[in-house]
Amino acid sequence: MRTINPYAKSLEEPLEPSRSQLKRDAQELLKAGKEIVALNDADLKRIPMSDSLEHAVSVARKIKSYSGLKRQFQFIAKLLRNCDVEPILSELEKIKNRGLQENQRFKTLEQWRDKLLTGEPAEQQNYLSHYPAADRQQLRQLVRNALKEVQLNKPPKSSRALFRYLREVDEMD
Repeated sequence: MRTINPYAKSLEEPLEPSRSQLKRDAQELLKAGKEIVALNDADLKRIPMSDSLEHAVSVARKIKSYSGLKRQFQFIAKLLRNCDVEPILSELEKIKNRGLQENQRFKTLEQWRDKLLTGEPAEQQNYLSHYPAADRQQLRQLVRNALKEVQLNKPPKSSRALFRYLREVDEMD
């Protein structure tokens, strides 16, 4: 929704952002700068940065003083205001969401393992319909061994092997 500037000479003149909005945007860039500095080396390489921004981030990672680090974060935010920040923010968002997606994938695989360890043939068939690349015979053997371990109160070696197999099949799909 577009707001109308009551002092504009025509309806086509855009409304300038308020000082409060400019401050919120500056705080957002400061937060993004702190998140960029906190990234590990592999993720930092994925962020599209200019040379000056990259140098400022590397300097910030070396600073130990709180006040010096605070000034460096403000400098990084200033550099972010002067460049195209959309690709940087989108890549940063992808990096943050990757961890959430991995956690969700892990929980789903745990649920599949728990369902398979009920011993119901219908659950195995349901799994095989969701993951047609899975080897039916190997899956049955892993489930059988894991169920036998549970009955004999042994350590869950086969249950872990079943989980590793489920992860391999999930990565193939």
